[in-house]
This record gives sequence, C-alpha cells and structure tokens, in this order.
Amino acid sequence: MSKLHWFALSTISGVGGVTTGKLLARFGDVTSIFEASPEALVEIPRVTEKTVAQMQSLDWDELAVQIHDYTKEGIRLISWDEEEYPVNLRQISSAPPLLFVRGEILPGDEAAVAIVGTRKATPKSLKLARALGKEMAERGLTVVSGLAIGIDTAAHRGALESAEGRTLAVLGSGLKAIHPKRNLPLAETITQRGAVLSELRPDTRVRGPQLMARDRITSGLAKGVIVVEAQVESGSTDTAKRAQRQGRLLLAVPGSPGNDALIAEGAAESLSPVTLDLDDLAARIRTHRFPQEPEQMAMF
Repeated sequence: MSKLHWFALSTISGVGGVTTGKLLARFGDVTSIFEASPEALVEIPRVTEKTVAQMQSLDWDELAVQIHDYTKEGIRLISWDEEEYPVNLRQISSAPPLLFVRGEILPGDEAAVAIVGTRKATPKSLKLARALGKEMAERGLTVVSGLAIGIDTAAHRGALESAEGRTLAVLGSGLKAIHPKRNLPLAETITQRGAVLSELRPDTRVRGPQLMARDRITSGLAKGVIVVEAQVESGSTDTAKRAQRQGRLLLAVPGSPGNDALIAEGAAESLSPVTLDLDDLAARIRTHRFPQEPEQMAMF
C-alpha cells in the first residue's frame, strides 16, 4: 500500500524531497501523510491549500492502474524507505523521494564514480572517457552518467566493455521517453548491466530544467565525479558544483574552459591522464567519505 502512497505523493506539484522530508518528520510515514487533516498539512512549510486540494482529489484507482502498467513494462518504483534505494543518493538533502527504474540497483553500486562532460567533446576526450569508464569498471566501480551524446555515452560504453562492468544512466526525461532517441539501444543494454533511472514519471518528455535537475542525482549516486571536458556554465560544471556541495571527490581533466575554471577555483582536483595511477584513483573513490546532510538523514 505504501508504494501507492509514494507514487501518489510524487504526482503532487510542488512536493519535492525537502517538503516530503518535512511531511515525514511531522506525520511519521507516507500513509499517515494522506490521513492527516487539512489543518495539520498546511502547517508544513510549502504545503498550501492548493496542495491539500490536489491530495484530496487523487484518483487512487487510476494511480494503482498506472503502477500496474509500469510493472508490466519492466518499470519499478523505488522509494526512500526501501533497502534498494541507493545509499549515496539517500544522503543528499534534495534526494528524490521516488525513483522510476528499469534494470537493477545493487548494494555494490555504492562504490560508484560519475564520469561526465560535454556533448560536443573532442575525439581525445571521448577516447579518455571511454577508457576511464572501462578501467574504473575493471576495478569494481559502477560508472554513473547521463546517457547524453558525447562524454556520457563514451563513459557508459566503456563500462560495458568490461566483462563485469556495471553502469547507471540518469535521465532528464521519463523512462518511456528516452532522450536522446539514438541512445535507445544503449539504454536497453544498460538495463541488463545496471539500471536506467529517473525521478520523473515515465511519460515525461525532456525539458531543459529537468536536465539540470538530474545533475544532483548523477553526482549524488557516486562517491566521486570526474569531469572529462566541459565548457563554462554548462551542465557538466553544474554537476561538478553539486558534487562539491555534496562532499563528493571531484576531479577534472585540465584543458577545457570549464574544467580549467573548476581547477583554478579550487573546486576540483586536477586529473592528469599522463601521470594517472588508475589503481590509486579507484581506491580513492571507493574509500572516499562525505558528510551526511542532517536534514535528510534525520528521517531514517
């Protein structure tokens, strides 16, 4: 029953991770949120009368049918209160309360590295991203990226080149609206060797703000983030800045405007391919510890 309630909560506009956390802190569990009185609900910051009206007008039978249909299509719903919910992601204050997943997230995916970068990468950077994906996977790390053309695709493919390699792809669209479409075959392969996941309902089409929002999930799933090539004020540098705020190990390959800026600002450590010790890098990522964010962790 709680699965239905988690899904129902995800359909309420304006109720994200922070508000959900406050609701859980006040009412104890997701089912009790829907049993609370309107007067009690509006006492929670950001919960308005309009929010309550949406909650009261939900068609529970229709929501149950949607979950059933998703299940038939191989899409699972994983909520905060389930063991399968990624450990690293749970520890950020803006963690999505519900994930839509095709494939499987394993406990070992806690040892993960995000490899990100521009869609318009140089051949040299694409080769490096693919090599890093493979080498990190060979050393037992799960490779996380965003399924975009360019560095993301190269990183995913590199991980899949390793016999036991695993990779997670984070979407800025729903699972039934894969973007970009040319990566549909890659997404299908990833579901057999990891998972494709999104915080968005499966039919949701891609939009710019959603692509930016997913950056926090990409970095949040990992212990370390490697930026291979980036422009200034890009999606990749946004991921890097979110990684820094989340306390992730952040490394950038010098030589592109965005990466050089991150290094100059002291946000990222310079990662030189020439002197790179892959064993040491993998060990540093695996053992990296980051601060828990109390406003999130207090709920568990």
